[in-house]
Amino acid sequence: MEALGLQFSSINGLSVAQRLRGGNYLSGSALMPIATAPSFFTLKFHNNCRSGIRMQVVEEEYEVKQMKDMAAARKRWEALVRDGKVKVLTPREAGYAIQLSNKTLLDVRPSSERQKAWVKGSTWVPIFDVDDRLDPGTISRKVTDFMMGGWWSGVPTLSYDKRFLSKVEEKFPKDTDLIVACQKGLRSLAACELLYNAGYENLFWIQGGLEAAEEEDLERDGPQPFKLAGIGGLSEFLGWTDQQRAAAAKEGWGYRLVFSARMVGLFLAADALFLGAQEVGRYLQDLRSH
Repeated sequence: MEALGLQFSSINGLSVAQRLRGGNYLSGSALMPIATAPSFFTLKFHNNCRSGIRMQVVEEEYEVKQMKDMAAARKRWEALVRDGKVKVLTPREAGYAIQLSNKTLLDVRPSSERQKAWVKGSTWVPIFDVDDRLDPGTISRKVTDFMMGGWWSGVPTLSYDKRFLSKVEEKFPKDTDLIVACQKGLRSLAACELLYNAGYENLFWIQGGLEAAEEEDLERDGPQPFKLAGIGGLSEFLGWTDQQRAAAAKEGWGYRLVFSARMVGLFLAADALFLGAQEVGRYLQDLRSH
């Protein structure tokens, strides 16, 4: 660092005349061309570039690893279904199985989805749940998730429950017929894999999750339809999700007018904030001028 500082000082020590003449050498007895004497800022810039590139490479490698892990997991899950180790049910078939054979439905969704709609009589043991911790790492993840689309989709930051298996084992013996369900069918497949490896062999998976269920398929409790339990954020507020558009096609203009009114209200609120900010700016400018 000291050497870099000396080089930086020597370069800045060039006389104005030398700079105007475009002199290529340091003043005094120095014989090294200026072009070969990197400044502190130049080296710092290159170091920052290298650090940025290194971080980008690490992030890309992490994303590639995640994609490979997910692809491998999908293959394992497909093998479970293909080999008959996990039986496939449609939502309607699951409803019949619950009513006629008293099979147990295991709901593995996070609390953010469960509290909106759930199957009557089901048992809730989330495999992933909303992460409420406030440590720096979790807060950083929450901020990142929010900035990367959480504000629009409303999907919260989730964390794997390490006690998932033990909680299930506390409630059900290994020979229980379990119908495993989540919102879209992916997390429930992951749960089926864990349960099968733990010794549960009578497993049933609802294909497409509860979002694929019609209201008559399963007996529901909760304030919202199954199809709307997995949405949130600004997209839900404005009615811009696929699920809400499908509902609007069935419900008609009355349903659409609600969300149209919300959109108009949002634009009016944004305009009011903009005008208010302008007025505050003018007021502050007047205070400075006086």
